[in-house]
Amino acid sequence: MTTTLHARAVLLDMDGTLVDSTAVVERIWLKWAEPHGLDPAHVLEVVHGRQGHQSMAIMLPERDHAINLRENDEMLARETGDVDGVVAIAGAAALLEALRGQPHAIVTSADVALMTARMDAAGLAVPEVRVTAESVSASKPHPEGFLKGASILGIDPADCIVFEDSAAGVEAGLAAGMRVIGVGQHAAAHGPTLAVPDLTHVTITETAEGIALFVE
Repeated sequence: MTTTLHARAVLLDMDGTLVDSTAVVERIWLKWAEPHGLDPAHVLEVVHGRQGHQSMAIMLPERDHAINLRENDEMLARETGDVDGVVAIAGAAALLEALRGQPHAIVTSADVALMTARMDAAGLAVPEVRVTAESVSASKPHPEGFLKGASILGIDPADCIVFEDSAAGVEAGLAAGMRVIGVGQHAAAHGPTLAVPDLTHVTITETAEGIALFVE
């Protein structure tokens, strides 16, 4: 069964949505968590979709946030230098190509350097409009990033569709008043508007009113 959605802009998360960086995320975060004696399953449940310092604050709530900010900078540098195993999500290149000339943006919790490194490693073109960690004061699940992306594009949030994979990202998109397409095997559990296993299940065409998305 195919569902058709109409929109005027598309906002795309990166990790887990356009790029599969699971291997490096798990490798680096589990190494960080080990000396703190944190449960690995809890760590992996928390870190996806959020900025690193916010994840640290959730897992180590009593710790001085200044330490989190410093360690977050160190973590970003390590992640930027480690792209082993980073690949494109199936259908990502075709989706980005279909969006050329249409209002769209990447909205990621990564900083510019990490975004660039992972998109390059996956062989994907970075959209012209980019909302990164440096662009916002609040991380997902706060809707600031998606609202900022819509504002830059000049599109009403209600006319935007978000692509996300994580619980924090889906929550952020819905909180922004946008429809959300969940991507990946776990996305449906987070309550998106629709969910797909990967991006090969989405076809995009231009219409007189904007963008039509056919979701299988």
